[in-house]
Amino acid sequence: MIYLQLLWSFIQIGLFSIGGGYAAMPLIQHQVIDIHSWLTMQEFTDIITISQMTPGPIAINSATFVGIQVAGIPGALIATFGSVLPSSIIVMTLAFIYYRFKGLEVIQSILKGLRPAVVAMIASAALSLTAMALCGKSTFTADIDTVNAAILIAALIILRKWKLSPMLVMALSGGIGLLAGLIL
Repeated sequence: MIYLQLLWSFIQIGLFSIGGGYAAMPLIQHQVIDIHSWLTMQEFTDIITISQMTPGPIAINSATFVGIQVAGIPGALIATFGSVLPSSIIVMTLAFIYYRFKGLEVIQSILKGLRPAVVAMIASAALSLTAMALCGKSTFTADIDTVNAAILIAALIILRKWKLSPMLVMALSGGIGLLAGLIL
């Protein structure tokens, strides 16, 4: 039964995650935390962090890691397949339609209308992850972890101003977090 639930959940995620991996994060969060209670918010945040650090698309990596957590290797295969199946069908269909009708104003209007919704979905995921990193919850509270806030601000500045490698910034941030955990 768990395999069917995983498959159906990730088919839904794959079907409605328009805009890429980050747009899928609120959908994955809703399925695995709110609906099925397969993971806690802390476990979900850890999976997102690992998914970001590993090669490949974040949504597919997340599906794989959630599947492993919920039902082992078969769960990982099923969740990954469920996540990829709708997008594969949709992309092939849309590529055919776009290729045939790309000059039509209707197609351009549809694409223009989807952009704001995609930005909102990505912003929602970013806010949830930021709240989890700073407050330990999926919503902002007065209890902000100052060490994590300092790491976040420093990482943003380093990435934007000096354009350092994101891998280096992640390694440094992880090292500082480890040191802070040992010292404090």
